[in-house]
Amino acid sequence: MEYSLARNWWLLALRGVLAMIFGVLVFLWPVGGWIVMVASFAAYALVGGSFAIAAALTGDGGGRRWWALLIEGLLGIAAGVLTLVWPGLTQLALLAFIAAWAIATGIFSVVAAIRLRKEIQGEWLLALNGILSVAFGVLLVLWPAEGLLAVAWLVAAYAFADGVLSLALAFRLRGLARHAPTPMRTAV
Repeated sequence: MEYSLARNWWLLALRGVLAMIFGVLVFLWPVGGWIVMVASFAAYALVGGSFAIAAALTGDGGGRRWWALLIEGLLGIAAGVLTLVWPGLTQLALLAFIAAWAIATGIFSVVAAIRLRKEIQGEWLLALNGILSVAFGVLLVLWPAEGLLAVAWLVAAYAFADGVLSLALAFRLRGLARHAPTPMRTAV
């Protein structure tokens, strides 16, 4: 049996505690959670853009045209800088994307339910799911501030629950580690 995970149970416990702390902090200060998400995107865009420009200038494009990589890099850096300059706009753009996704998938679910009504029983559940999705998207459009708060709280709840489960698993692994055989050392 593999005991390496059990021997390092404390890393999983530390991860769980940090996730729980993050969850509580985002729940108490939801704006902070959005700041972390926006800053992470900005860093991703800046680093990705820099790598694309470096690949364009050094000829490491893997067969892609250098100018396409250069444009990709410049757009990535521009997106990163704009995200840092206008983080509120980035938050609203992300929320608009979530709202559009919810509305679009909801419409497709309702259409699929109508088409499947003669093929399956219980298609109304799919239609209800679609209506719920459309309603969620419309609410995000109508009340974006409340939508940002709701998404932040969902992230907080997920992080806290993930932390609790990770911590519980870590302590189960701790018990397993106590009974793990010690690795044999070989003489050289």
